Amino acid sequence: MRFFNYFILVISVSLAAQQKEHTSKVWIADNGDGTYTNPILHADYSDPDVARIGDDYYMTASSFNTSPGLPILHSKDMVNWKLINYALPKQVPTQTFEVPQHGNGVWAPSIRTHNNELYIYWGDPDFGIYMVKTSDPKGNWENPVLVMEGKGLIDPSPLWDEDGKAYLVHAYAGSRAGVKSLLTVNKMNEEGTKVLDAGRHVFDGHDAHPTVEGSKFYKRNGYYYIFAPAGGVATGWQLILRSKDIYGPYDEKVVLEQGTTSINGPHQGAWVETPEGEDWFYHFQDVDAYGRIVHLQPMIWENDWPVMGEDLDGNGIGEPVKTHEKPNVGKDYPIVTPRESTEFEADSLGLQWQWQANPQVVWHAKLPGKDYLRLFSIKVQDDYQNLWMTPNLLLQKFPAPDFTVTTKLKLFPQEADKGKSAGLIIMGMDYATLTLTHDAEGYIIKQTEAINAIDGAEEIRIIEERIATNEVIFRVEVSAPDAMCQFSYSENGKDFTKVGKPFKAQPGKWIGAKVGLFSVSTQESKRGGYADVEYFRITK
Repeated sequence: MRFFNYFILVISVSLAAQQKEHTSKVWIADNGDGTYTNPILHADYSDPDVARIGDDYYMTASSFNTSPGLPILHSKDMVNWKLINYALPKQVPTQTFEVPQHGNGVWAPSIRTHNNELYIYWGDPDFGIYMVKTSDPKGNWENPVLVMEGKGLIDPSPLWDEDGKAYLVHAYAGSRAGVKSLLTVNKMNEEGTKVLDAGRHVFDGHDAHPTVEGSKFYKRNGYYYIFAPAGGVATGWQLILRSKDIYGPYDEKVVLEQGTTSINGPHQGAWVETPEGEDWFYHFQDVDAYGRIVHLQPMIWENDWPVMGEDLDGNGIGEPVKTHEKPNVGKDYPIVTPRESTEFEADSLGLQWQWQANPQVVWHAKLPGKDYLRLFSIKVQDDYQNLWMTPNLLLQKFPAPDFTVTTKLKLFPQEADKGKSAGLIIMGMDYATLTLTHDAEGYIIKQTEAINAIDGAEEIRIIEERIATNEVIFRVEVSAPDAMCQFSYSENGKDFTKVGKPFKAQPGKWIGAKVGLFSVSTQESKRGGYADVEYFRITK
């Protein structure tokens, strides 16, 4: 009996350990006292949208060129979020996205429930408006459907009316369509898989609301609503349009602005109703290298207009709150955050990782029973200038204003000459690396920079030092408010030596800076070689 009780205890402890949720060491929005502090996600989940199924909340966001795309986050209390899946394992068209397409791909998705399924619509500015759906957001999503083909069609949002008819509102990317600041409504088939007409323009923002975009479609109390930000990503405001007719004319009202707060450009997001009858609004804030981070605002209705945040200056327009009571969802839930660190113990990569392009199976190996990640030394592209256009960079979002990344790796070049490199990278339109490489005499670490990498600038060596072995621990400390990055290294895991000079992280194309790993080979080097990464830890 004692053995049986002990056996049950061991199983219970094991299950409890498996069920324990991850909590970040660098950013937690839940204050643990019934309140939260914005941003609820201090990571680049740009253009967030949220749908509720019962007492479960699902968020998606723009993923642009990265793969996998369309992140799926889940929450029970609207404040604590966990990354659970991606709706788009590879970007489409797959061949196009085999090379980095910086700034292209998935723009401003909307997520909706319909017929007991979750639908996501997004605009690809070069191909048109796509849709994916599923009955299980944690499982497989169906293959993407091209709902509306065309250049410059972005920011779509569907609406199924009470009579079963389906509509789609969308905006335009001026860089492709030749015009912007317009919103258009199209008829769709009832399945939501095809647009049926050329559409009708319902709002022109050129006069008072330039760059109106990010459209989200709703219906309430007989009114059709289009939530649409205007005025630019970093400097704009949240506009609400309302009409009794789906084609207008639409009345307009600005309901959220920066005002006296430090939260710039508070717009583009999601209206969510809780089962308890509360209303909330998610939006993002552009903070340069840290990306477009996610905030949650309280919301009420007055005279059939939404009121967001708090009207601190009394001008009738809400301003974002910094802290607030958490939504009333009927019970308390544990604190949880998206995972950042990894010991590479699982049989697959963690969901925090994305590639710069659609991945190839030979880029990495995560073998069962092996507690390390193997990154193969992949030859750089034929027209190589720097790592900006290298597809096999394994990256994740900046998770907080201040954080430290520490990673341990070994380089196995499999030849005595030179040409294989691996290391830690801060990636953006400028980038910097701490690299482990080799020559005929042994192993070398070097810090490099590529300023204006987006324009093809050459990667410059800042400093170079020899080390005794092929094993090293790299570290980078990122500090607010300017995302300054200081690299260091250690050969024993205890004593770290600063190397090179501080580097100021820069955003990528429509995204924040990223941090991650790379393993590459020159074109001239022989095939073979790899780097084994033992862990990737994010701490204060």
